Amino acid sequence: MNLDFLRIVIDSIDGIRSPKLTLTGNKSRCDIKFELYIDGKNEDFTYDDTIEGFTIEKALTNNDKVVEVFVLYDGKKTLISRNVNTFYKRIISKLLYFLKIIFYRFRWFFGHIKSILKKCIIYFRNLINLFFKVFKVIVIRHCFLVPRYMWNNYFEKFKSNFVNCFVDSPYYFPFNKRHYNMWLKRQDPIIRKKLDYEPLISIIIPVYNVDGYLLEDCLNSVLNQSYKNFEICIADDASTKKETIETLKKYEKIDERIKIVYRKENGHISEASNSAINIASGEFIAFLDDDDLLTPDALYIIAACLNEDSNIDMIYTDEDKMDTDGKLCEPFFKPDFSPDTLLSFNYITHFAVYRKSIANNIGLLRSDYNGAQDFDFVLRFTEKTSKIKHIPKVVYHWRKVEGSTALKMSSKNYALDAGKRAIEDALKRRNIKGDVITPAPMAHYIVNYKYDKEPFISIIIPTRDYADTLETCLKSIYEKTLYKNFEIIVMNNQSVEEKTFNLFKAYSRYPNFRVVDADMEFNYSKINNLGVKESKGDYIVLLNNDTEVISPNWLSNMVGYAMQDHIGAVGVKLIYPDNTLQHCGVVLGIAHVAGHFGVGTSRFDNGPYARYMVPYNNGAVTAACLMVKKSKFLEVNGLDEELRVAFNDVEFNIKLLKKGYYNVCLPQVMLYHYESRSRGMDTKGEKYKRFLKESEILRDKGGSYIKRDPFYNDNLSIYYPMMLPLDKEDR
Repeated sequence: MNLDFLRIVIDSIDGIRSPKLTLTGNKSRCDIKFELYIDGKNEDFTYDDTIEGFTIEKALTNNDKVVEVFVLYDGKKTLISRNVNTFYKRIISKLLYFLKIIFYRFRWFFGHIKSILKKCIIYFRNLINLFFKVFKVIVIRHCFLVPRYMWNNYFEKFKSNFVNCFVDSPYYFPFNKRHYNMWLKRQDPIIRKKLDYEPLISIIIPVYNVDGYLLEDCLNSVLNQSYKNFEICIADDASTKKETIETLKKYEKIDERIKIVYRKENGHISEASNSAINIASGEFIAFLDDDDLLTPDALYIIAACLNEDSNIDMIYTDEDKMDTDGKLCEPFFKPDFSPDTLLSFNYITHFAVYRKSIANNIGLLRSDYNGAQDFDFVLRFTEKTSKIKHIPKVVYHWRKVEGSTALKMSSKNYALDAGKRAIEDALKRRNIKGDVITPAPMAHYIVNYKYDKEPFISIIIPTRDYADTLETCLKSIYEKTLYKNFEIIVMNNQSVEEKTFNLFKAYSRYPNFRVVDADMEFNYSKINNLGVKESKGDYIVLLNNDTEVISPNWLSNMVGYAMQDHIGAVGVKLIYPDNTLQHCGVVLGIAHVAGHFGVGTSRFDNGPYARYMVPYNNGAVTAACLMVKKSKFLEVNGLDEELRVAFNDVEFNIKLLKKGYYNVCLPQVMLYHYESRSRGMDTKGEKYKRFLKESEILRDKGGSYIKRDPFYNDNLSIYYPMMLPLDKEDR
């Protein structure tokens, strides 16, 4: 049985005197049950099911021998865990546990030893390289007559290499608190200029029973703004905490820009926010939680953006969190507006500024969606305008206080349900059919689009011999694919092996299989363009012959997205045979060309901001498995035949972006990719020279998209995806 929806993280029996089974994991379905057997006898157990996953625990006796756990799903019972309870295994387990503790507590020491060894290796490598260079100069070029200035040059180079090998890496890991704060200290201050246009911005703050010191910090962060044309509109939602009311009364007298309405009845966050909006007189409104903070230049940055284009209706920024110790952490570096990412989760959140006239037009916040009221608001707002701007600067600090979703999403489980209903409502408004699922244990969503009739899909597979590889691909398609209305076109590029032609003959028994000869020198673009001309489908799948289908619903999910008017190319999650990630979207501009997200991470890794688990808009997706509507493929003139091997798919994606389409990657769709088996890699000789030439062609034709990927973030490195560069030249 396929159990892709279930992942076991911990499976062990621990305890020397009192053994105990612990089974912990993640699951993406709620309709499964578990059974536990001890020596063949069904036993009760402790079961904990949370948003983070599930845990099964069972206290054992020393006489219990075999412990088995089964999962019940779809009318079948499948063994997922089997442990033999012996005293010696528990001893070994305990020893390993203590070793891990020792290693963890002294990891700094082991890390220091590793760092010293690494630097020594680099140092001696540089020394040896320098020796051979000097030897070459002395013996070959100068016949032992080396000018003094050249010796000085060599010495300076040696000195710089010696010093550099002891310098830390010029990249910071954003999710390491220390690294992130070090990076923040290196950021240039905002240079303020006189603004010609200074719109009034109304800060909307719903307040309810917040601690006085938190509310004071919040209000002070607004009052201390460098931009002064703002007002603070507060709605107290019938607070019963004395210090909350006292703080409001105090600040009401401090500044005339603070306007407060005291509600007589508690209406929760949506009604309170609407009450604050109703007393706002600004051209723009911005939401601020009563315990969060703005940076001093937050409003100036917004106003400066509006001075560049006063027609913008919505502006949002990057954000981070402040832990309970007051330290900044967990930055969220967001992409430019991404409609499909927005259907996966509310990535807009804080800090966002909206034109008030549109907010009034859509009916403000709706109390039916409390917990995800801002998500519902953003979905409705973005349906009314395309004038949306993202500013890649962190200007909002989301406090991780007790009970806040910033601390733990499970503290507001009702918000997950409200978010799901907000997406379902958005699909209905847009007259789109689709199911919304929540892949546990994350606070995110996946939309699976539906259709009344299966569109006809043409799957184009270029190949040259390597019959075993192609057979794996074809077999997986025919045996695993649930979708029925498709054809397979194998583009035969000068195959010569008898085994290959026997395979063609064997699969000719399928009425939806055919072979088209592409008798030409290998040109990936030209071969696929020919395949599209030969195709009969309304939708095209470009598929490598070295892939293998994992997800049975791959075509149905992909075509659901490709059918959407705003979507161009649809990509998938590609997995190496060792179950590590090969592709989950492409970053344009990485190393001044393009590169994949998350290469080498586990296929089960959620990724930064759940990027490897839910649909995301990307600058590009790989053509190793790519679907596009045929009319859109022809609209951009297909693949560029000047790019014979490399980057033709990236350039194709960029052409779709230029036409106003959005490319999207679907991590819920997975295939294995045995990369470049039949053609080899481009790492040496003439292939490498051709690779460099095609890189130059892409840089020329990609234009601004190679310089800046709108679905990446300007703060992040262009050499190491999702890392923060120390060097400003890295962006």
